[in-house]
Amino acid sequence: MFSWLAANLINIALILVIALVCFFIIRGMIRDKKQGKSSCGGNCAGCGACKGACAGCSSCASGT
Repeated sequence: MFSWLAANLINIALILVIALVCFFIIRGMIRDKKQGKSSCGGNCAGCGACKGACAGCSSCASGT
């Protein structure tokens, strides 16, 4: 078992680093959502996906 761990130590470390990066990205996205921040950018008229239903944009929330 120890020989397998020693042979795969680089892979295990790399997987742990990638998992931590993903964790911090997801945690940041959750925190931003709880604080009401949006990744929209505010240009709802130009996004094409907005039909007056974007919760994050004030211009879409007003129906314009």
